Amino acid sequence: MGEVFAGRYELVDPIGRGGVGAVWRAWDHRRRRYVAAKVLQQSDAHALLRFVREQALRIDHPHVLAPASWAADDDKVLFTMALVAGGSLAHVIGDYGPLPPRLVCTLLDQLLSGLAAVHAEGVVHRDIKPANILLEATGTARPHLRLSDFGISMRLGEPRLTETDRVVGTPGYFAPEQMLGADPDFPADLFAVGLVALYLLEGAKPDTQALIEHFAAHGTPGAPQGVPEPLWQVIATLLQPDPNARFSTATGARKALLAAAELLPEPGPDDVIVEIYDQLGPLPRGFGPEGPLKAPPPPDFAPPAVPPPPFSAPQTGSFPPSRPPTPPPQQPQPQQQPQPQALPLPQPPATPPPVPAQIPVPAPAPAQVPVQVPAHALSQLRTYEPSPSVTPSGHHVPAAPYPYAAETPQEPLQDRPASRRRRQKRRAGPPAKVAIPMLLAALACFAVGFWALAQT
Repeated sequence: MGEVFAGRYELVDPIGRGGVGAVWRAWDHRRRRYVAAKVLQQSDAHALLRFVREQALRIDHPHVLAPASWAADDDKVLFTMALVAGGSLAHVIGDYGPLPPRLVCTLLDQLLSGLAAVHAEGVVHRDIKPANILLEATGTARPHLRLSDFGISMRLGEPRLTETDRVVGTPGYFAPEQMLGADPDFPADLFAVGLVALYLLEGAKPDTQALIEHFAAHGTPGAPQGVPEPLWQVIATLLQPDPNARFSTATGARKALLAAAELLPEPGPDDVIVEIYDQLGPLPRGFGPEGPLKAPPPPDFAPPAVPPPPFSAPQTGSFPPSRPPTPPPQQPQPQQQPQPQALPLPQPPATPPPVPAQIPVPAPAPAQVPVQVPAHALSQLRTYEPSPSVTPSGHHVPAAPYPYAAETPQEPLQDRPASRRRRQKRRAGPPAKVAIPMLLAALACFAVGFWALAQT
């Protein structure tokens, strides 16, 4: 991306160069459009003062390209104006050569219209030439001309920034009185307009010195080849060496030009069709019609993984009626942050609809032989009686013993703790350390009985 001035103007690419600065295509981040930015290159006092004069000029006219805003950043300054893409009159002559007279009349009319607006502000341009006259990219439609570059312009009565023996401007477009050191005035701009008109009709830069000498020695010359006489009379009046013999104002010259244009012949089939196309070229890499392009993400870019939301157990719900009473509530513990590797806990199974309890009928137990149990083993077969509960009034109420029959509906075996599953598998009866001695005693009795029978 390019350099950004004052956080607003981003320089894109250079498109021209002037006397005191370079012209860049820039992107205005505030107004979201491309503009032309003239950046000051020199830092001496005279250049800076001219730059300030130029950026202070505000003329709103469709055929004038005046500064619109300015910005400064450290030791650099710039001002901006509308971006004109069709190039200058010098580009058109370089592409097509001499232009048709009617097209020249159209261009001169727009130039004099813009110059009249400049003179109405009391400003003398002082540097009218084909390179400072820009065109919009209108294609084959009616051209749109704009007068630009007010770098050495000045208002009438302002102090001059150069010595009186020096001439400021472009050689070949000076008026005779400028060469003599006269103060800048409006007729000097009109003389430069006449030279531009002759340049458009002949396709080459006119010899100003030879033209002035011919006027002084022989008067007004005849019309050059290919220039209609009515149009030549207007141009010859603009080129008079004496400023008082020229048109006094740009508006007066424009009226004479419109009258001469009505006398011109209609365009023929052999006339050249002039197309004003875009001279700026494509935008550099990183910029599009809507401004700077956003940088694409790198190929190995992956969006950050979003951890799953922490699991929260439901606060309400129903539980199977066969579960034991819940323990007394404990103090709330601070919730720990779930680890990223922890898997989500399974949700509790939905409560099935209640089903009528079905008590299985026990099968008849096989007949057992009565066995004498020692007294010390009976103490271990006592029925467990829970401790009595205490009522709110302080009286002890004996608790009923747990029934041997299970409550209904039964709790699924896989949902019970392992200790309870082991306890459920244990069958009713004496423990092994009691049953084994009883069995041994019974066997001994049987053996003694059989022995006694055998002796009888």
